[in-house]
Amino acid sequence: MHTDFSPPLTRAQESRLAIERLYITMRHLFNRGFYKPSGVSGEEIRQALLTLRPEIYGSVNDPQRVELDGLVYVMDRLPKGIEACRVITLVSREGFEHSRFPVLVPAKRRRNCYRVDAEQMVIEVTNGRSEIYDILTHLTFMFMEADKIRQNVFLERGNKLREWEKLEAIIQSGGSVKEDERELALMYLSSILGRTFEETQQAYYRFEETAGTNSGLFQIVYGLGRTSVREIQEKNVDREINFTPMLRERVGQHLYGERWATRIKQYIVENGWSERPVHIISANPHSVVNCLYATASLAETTSWDNLFDLAYKLSQPAQQELRRQVDDYAHTHGLHELEDPGGTNLLVQLIDTAQIDPNGIPAEIAHDPVFIQSEKPLLLVMDYAFGEQAFETLDELLKPYDSHEAEPCELKVASISIMGKAGILTGDKGDLMIPTAHIFEGTADNYPLDNDFSTSDFEGFGIGVFEGAMITVLGTSLQNKDILSYFKNSSWKAIGLEMEGAHYQKAIQSHAKIRGSVRPDIKIRYAYYASDNPLITGATLASGSLGTLGVKPTYLITMKCLEKILKPSE
Repeated sequence: MHTDFSPPLTRAQESRLAIERLYITMRHLFNRGFYKPSGVSGEEIRQALLTLRPEIYGSVNDPQRVELDGLVYVMDRLPKGIEACRVITLVSREGFEHSRFPVLVPAKRRRNCYRVDAEQMVIEVTNGRSEIYDILTHLTFMFMEADKIRQNVFLERGNKLREWEKLEAIIQSGGSVKEDERELALMYLSSILGRTFEETQQAYYRFEETAGTNSGLFQIVYGLGRTSVREIQEKNVDREINFTPMLRERVGQHLYGERWATRIKQYIVENGWSERPVHIISANPHSVVNCLYATASLAETTSWDNLFDLAYKLSQPAQQELRRQVDDYAHTHGLHELEDPGGTNLLVQLIDTAQIDPNGIPAEIAHDPVFIQSEKPLLLVMDYAFGEQAFETLDELLKPYDSHEAEPCELKVASISIMGKAGILTGDKGDLMIPTAHIFEGTADNYPLDNDFSTSDFEGFGIGVFEGAMITVLGTSLQNKDILSYFKNSSWKAIGLEMEGAHYQKAIQSHAKIRGSVRPDIKIRYAYYASDNPLITGATLASGSLGTLGVKPTYLITMKCLEKILKPSE
């Protein structure tokens, strides 16, 4: 008789296997071209997700309680009206931008989506596999919650819950309720969702915050439940997810990144900047501009105590006129903006520092006017990439520019700075993380780096700063406490997690150490601020936005990045 004495798997090991199953299954279904979420293939993804129990999806394992924070998080990243669609098609850039279908852009993701008819939604994917996996994970969660709603609606004998009939009446009368009837409607809704009245009310107001890009809680719950009910009660109305042949053919081919990078390099050559030192900065499209131009443009009209105070003012939704003044001034003093119509959805700002008045740069940013005027550094600010898109875009950007009319021209890349937001494992929201290496989850790939940033650069500002290895994860929505605790407490001693670092570093190392497109001693800077702590219940991304807490760390990283460029050390 054979006895298996092998120890049982830990929760961290089970979770890692679940992630592996998820990605293998999703990749197989993508290559096949279609699947049904309620079919055998869809069930495999569901079971893997239930085994994993991601923090961001909260109570997804509860068979009766609908997870509301997770639903808000997901619907902010999916197009308006998708809850009522049973056919969802993922496409590449295939001409829908020239159609009459209205473009729908989710609140928290830059992706174009199109509502084709009452049953079908088209989602345009141009950011590579990371985006596909992200969408499929969110859709799986959405369909699971839809089935909970269906199960809560029907009583044992098949009769509908009275509260569902009330909700149907609300939807049929237009989908909105008067203020004096709202509490009664939310009470009906709480029974359908298996949540308390207070939890349902909080979710209602969170959906109201992004009302223009979602259908509202009443419509979303009804749409999810009705689509799930129809699949059970009617023939030939199964929910389906499809991938077009062109999307399957194009993924991984760098088509969008190549067009994006070629346009940037062509613009640099046409403006006579090809001999300038280029400093690439991956950042948001506002903090660099505000740091360089806000002081000079607003000096006569606005008062502030310091640059952080000015940044808070500019971040307020009501200050559109102040932001317009800064933009107008910047465009006449060296700012060039390149929108990308080709599919990456990455805005690029080229800033000619030779046109910046050094006296207008705020005192908080140490700079050398003589150095700026002699070297004339060119800043290339690219918006945040998404997962694998980081490798595609930076890899193409660092390649020599070949115009087919002259010898290939290499950009004189002097530094690459990556700033962004990430999940922290060792501190709180708003703290800073300075990586010493990127550990690529699910692979044996590790990327040690000589970071030109250190904790000493950020000390004395009242913000926690942590230094150590960071995990580049396959998807932020696929992490749980068991996996993250392992990375934090084991010999990896990880301080945080993000989605782009290893991809950026892979591109940098291939060009600096193998292909020779950039100098091997190029300055590399990585710094992240904490948008969430997934190890703390209620502090995940699903719990809500960072709000103004993110302003100071964002601008502190930006200021220090500009100091390194505008006043380099000996």
